[in-house]
Amino acid sequence: MTIKDIMHETYSALSANKIRSGLTMLGIVIGISSVIAMLSIGQGAQNSIQNSIQSIGSNLIIVTPGAQRGPGVTVSAGRGSAKSLKLSDSDAIAAQVSNIKGIAPEVDGRYQVTSKGKNTNTQITGTVEAYQIVRNVEVDTGVFISQQNISHASKVAVIGPTVQTDLFGEGEDVIGKTIRINKMDFKIIGVTKTKGGSGFNNQDNAIYIPISTMQRFLSGDEYLSSINIAAIDADSTTIVQQDVTNLLLSLHNIKDATLADFSTLNQADIAATATSVTQTFTILLGSVAGISLVVGGIGIMNMMLTTVTERTREIGLRKAIGAKAKDISLQFLIEAIALTFTGGVIGVILGWLLSWVVNKTGVLQTSVSISSVVLAFSVSAIIGVVFGYYPARRAARLNPIEALRYE
Repeated sequence: MTIKDIMHETYSALSANKIRSGLTMLGIVIGISSVIAMLSIGQGAQNSIQNSIQSIGSNLIIVTPGAQRGPGVTVSAGRGSAKSLKLSDSDAIAAQVSNIKGIAPEVDGRYQVTSKGKNTNTQITGTVEAYQIVRNVEVDTGVFISQQNISHASKVAVIGPTVQTDLFGEGEDVIGKTIRINKMDFKIIGVTKTKGGSGFNNQDNAIYIPISTMQRFLSGDEYLSSINIAAIDADSTTIVQQDVTNLLLSLHNIKDATLADFSTLNQADIAATATSVTQTFTILLGSVAGISLVVGGIGIMNMMLTTVTERTREIGLRKAIGAKAKDISLQFLIEAIALTFTGGVIGVILGWLLSWVVNKTGVLQTSVSISSVVLAFSVSAIIGVVFGYYPARRAARLNPIEALRYE
């Protein structure tokens, strides 16, 4: 048989029962589209996290309280729960560590904020003027916190665009207006530019106040939530991180680094951790979606076995007039591959459309990569061969005499 004959016979066989062929392909279509959609969601999440990490600052090093130590015991504690960093630590780093572009201590907390009968629960960050440089915070209207505000513990606030919308509505001029934080009035002096983002640590849903005001009126103590340090360039980041670690160990009278009551993390570490997590998440999503591909392959094998049974007399007749076993096997194998190929093409289109719709709705960011399409399509092709081989082999091994007698 020529290729043309095989393709014509394949079309005739599959179109003889269009509904059954369509339902069989449906498993592959769902599997391929699911894999592409899930991988695109995972890739989109990874890109979004990477962009968020880049937006928090360049060449950034973050020092946070790491563990609380007591007599004969070390208790692990997360950020904000341990209390080991003070402004004196920040001042010492600024004075004694070189290759630093800026340093910004901060004290964080979540508070209920109200204005004109509206309220929102958001992140309040007490910090200093250099926070703008260290964390890439840009002011859209008004001004940022000044050294004078810090010196006088002024009750002023710079709010994010999300807070502005929640409390005052879209596009309203809020400079000079008042908000209440913990039953105290704060005057708005600036609004930051939109960075984008979502979730618990959305930088657009934040309020910045002088660190002295935060410590005196809100947190009520002298401890810091973190110290943010910007190295002068990427090459200096690791050196600065090590110098900061050594200095703080000395200041805190800690000889064994494993007993440090603080931890340091640079931007590369954050990015690597985030990438590792999102890659695992993507693999998990792809694996779950891939199960439907296996189910689709089983459906193809089931249909092909049924087809072999229905066409037993035809197979016997072909073998009786000279068809070889490899011809029969090739015919049924190509029919299985044709089903997966057609289902694969439809699945790729459907998966891309699903990703596009999810991205347009704004629920999740998605990113369809060529590698995910190639992977899904390759897996479907392999499934066509693997699950089509047994029915094809069974058809090829039928005895022509018994096949002709089959009722």
